[in-house]
Amino acid sequence: MGRHSLLALLLFSLLSAAVATVEGIDHEDDLLIQQVVPDNDNHLLNAEHHFSTFKTEFGKTYATREEHDYRFGVFKANLRRARLHQKLDPSAVHGITKFSDLTPSEFRRQYLGLRPLRLPADAHKAPILPTSDLPTDFDWRDHGAVAEVKDQAPCGSCWAFSTTGALEGAHFLETGELVSLSEQQLVDCDHECDPEEAGACDAGCNGGLMNSAFEYTLKAGGLEREKDYPYTGTDRGSCKFDKSKIAASVANFSVVSTDEDQIAANLVKHGPLAVGINAIFMQTYIGGVSCPYICGKHLDHGVLLVGYGSAGFAPIRFKEKPYWIIKNSWGANWGNGGYYHICRGRNVCGVDSMVSSVASVGTSHSS
Repeated sequence: MGRHSLLALLLFSLLSAAVATVEGIDHEDDLLIQQVVPDNDNHLLNAEHHFSTFKTEFGKTYATREEHDYRFGVFKANLRRARLHQKLDPSAVHGITKFSDLTPSEFRRQYLGLRPLRLPADAHKAPILPTSDLPTDFDWRDHGAVAEVKDQAPCGSCWAFSTTGALEGAHFLETGELVSLSEQQLVDCDHECDPEEAGACDAGCNGGLMNSAFEYTLKAGGLEREKDYPYTGTDRGSCKFDKSKIAASVANFSVVSTDEDQIAANLVKHGPLAVGINAIFMQTYIGGVSCPYICGKHLDHGVLLVGYGSAGFAPIRFKEKPYWIIKNSWGANWGNGGYYHICRGRNVCGVDSMVSSVASVGTSHSS
């Protein structure tokens, strides 16, 4: 076994041990952990201080003393996990986030929810596009095609937000109008299934898939505005879709090649893209360009690719590194104002593995 293989095996073992520690809520005596703090704050902060600040910043309250103490144990385990993530992903900044009192299993259940990849009958394979004249840097936010960052809340509806983000961008390209579309319509009404795969139906807060949601939207005729069918973050059980209020419709959708130049070309030509990703490093992510030494390729989170940069800062290992700009659905108080930067070039965390573009019909019934 070569030196690099041994290193990868060691890093994987460390990561697995860290996840196991958090899952099991290790209650060992707490070690002082130096958290990322402002430059003028040089003192070492202990876990109790961290937890007090965390509760204040994110408005956390707990019903009983037992729940409080349990969450403090989870929080301490996540501090250790963030410290390990920092070692494995040194070009990013990892630390305390709004999810620091959740175990990894709770986090996955409440904030992820991407179903296995499948290709609906109406999905097309995107044609190969020229890549010789691609801009060095590109960001659809600079062109008005990206709505404000939304918050899915504790509901596994990430797939719905990825879907609406892509259709919002496509509708803008077609009409010049940026309309915030309804995720709740997808949560309540989209139960598109794969008859050949058990359990592969879109299921509201229990998960779904962007391609299935595009298929539903195509069949239903379109999506309402968010203001007409507002988000609740719950499975209400009944569909209240009003076809007379459709604001954006799907003309067609395509599966994009895993080649990163083709992904960039489709992004520039067709607008923001629906993307699947492995979110293991996202629970502790604060900022910077995430480029972990190792990351699984199992896709468990739906996000929106809105742009790319040519030179994100990274330490000696990567020098200047190009990166993707990802819009997330966990609110603007997570990550880089609600965004995630992840390096380009080697399918990090599976970011190139499930990419879809959508085209919008150039008509609107919105007022």
